Amino acid sequence: MSGGSEEEGTTLEYTPTWIVAAVCTVIVAISLAVERLLHYAGVFLKKKNQKPLYEALQKVKEELMLLGFISLLLTVFQNAISKICVPQRVVQNLLPCKLPSQSHEEPKSAAHFQAFFSSTATRLLSEESSSEGQLGYCGRKNKVPLLSLEALHHLHIFIFILAIVHVTFCALTILFGGAKIRQWKHWEDSIAKENYDTEQVIKSKVTHVHEHAFIKDHFLGIGKNSALLGWLHSFLKQFYASVTKSDYVTLRLGFIMTHCKGNPKFNFHKYMIRALEDDFKTVVGISWYLWVFVVIFLLLNINGWHTYFWIAFIPFILLLAVGTKLEHVITQMAQEVAEKHIAIEGELVVQPSDEHFWFGHPRIVLFLIHFILFQNSFEMAFFFWILFQYSFDSCIMGHVRFIVPRLIIGVFIQVLCSYSTLPLYAIVTQMGSSFKKAIFDEHVQAGLLGWAQKVKQKKGLKAAAGDASGSGSGTGQATSNNGSTTGIQLGRIVHKASTQEIQPAIASDGSK
Repeated sequence: MSGGSEEEGTTLEYTPTWIVAAVCTVIVAISLAVERLLHYAGVFLKKKNQKPLYEALQKVKEELMLLGFISLLLTVFQNAISKICVPQRVVQNLLPCKLPSQSHEEPKSAAHFQAFFSSTATRLLSEESSSEGQLGYCGRKNKVPLLSLEALHHLHIFIFILAIVHVTFCALTILFGGAKIRQWKHWEDSIAKENYDTEQVIKSKVTHVHEHAFIKDHFLGIGKNSALLGWLHSFLKQFYASVTKSDYVTLRLGFIMTHCKGNPKFNFHKYMIRALEDDFKTVVGISWYLWVFVVIFLLLNINGWHTYFWIAFIPFILLLAVGTKLEHVITQMAQEVAEKHIAIEGELVVQPSDEHFWFGHPRIVLFLIHFILFQNSFEMAFFFWILFQYSFDSCIMGHVRFIVPRLIIGVFIQVLCSYSTLPLYAIVTQMGSSFKKAIFDEHVQAGLLGWAQKVKQKKGLKAAAGDASGSGSGTGQATSNNGSTTGIQLGRIVHKASTQEIQPAIASDGSK
């Protein structure tokens, strides 16, 4: 234990017990503090009846559990992986950094790939030389390790940073986007005040369609006679006043008249907030296809390709496309009304439809926002990982002319998604042919699901009783079956409300 390298390689057999106990105490204390913090956060959300946010917190816990399992696998199998020896020619291609010069290639090339993303080969050699490290194990076979212990450690840290940055960025997006959406509450309050005003309700009026503010903004302006100019107007509008008061009032009325006509005082703003919080638990997770994307990037991160730079444009372009499409959905609904009517009695009403969205599925927008947020988080996590792990001058970091645009794009995506795209998503995706389960309050959802389960149990008991009693009268059986069938059909509708969306067939009854 006299040498410096030997001290670094000391096992627990020769480590003072007070050091082992102190390190374990710190690690356990930090872990318990984080666990208690998440627990009390869940208790607080439950107390405030924030079930969607509570479920999102549970999703975060699942991601942390997955990270813990990944960490366990890397720890358990790191020795086995580092003992996989391959010929030296295998590790000389598809490198993220250039190999050393030819004069130093022989002694250093193997150590370079062992470090994988390591900034220095000497640190790797000093860590492993004391206990016949893996370089010596493969060196005796005239081969090199497939992946070194240090490279595994760095990969481990990168996966952890990626997950933390993704959850943090998603939370910030929902926080700032939700704050922007809550600014619309005074619009909802003013509408509710007008609905309670008897004189305003009784007074009939005729709306001249082409003079309506909503139509002027989306039909009589740019793009009336040109589809290209219409798309250009939608593209530009996402950067300023993405949702105006006339947009909110008109879309709100279109939703109510389509899905809950029997309840004109329906609180659309509260429903929209609940639906957004419900979608948050989807956005905050890291799905399997996102991990596939991470693997593909690590594969293509080859020296000279500048993959980390070009890949930053993917979420940037997708975000602009999503914002433009959401604005264009509003434009399409305005055009449908303006082309059919000159004047109408009462308020202007638009017609929600899935046909306005890509492939007739509004949920595609949520999938794209999920991918955009993850991709942007990945870019930022990769940058911070390289910065703190290897320094700003690392060969993986690249030139300054590639770094600065990446950072600017990342910040731009975060700001635009929070203050424009997310609010647009929250209101425009309600303009589909069906509504979400968030239209029901929590106690109503629980009551309907409980009723559906009771109907299923009752049907099961009747079926068992029918089998036990043998053949009965055909008329009696027909009557019983018709009654139970009706109950089961409604039960299926309620069950569908708990998993995806409810068709508007029961909208007027459910919204009361």
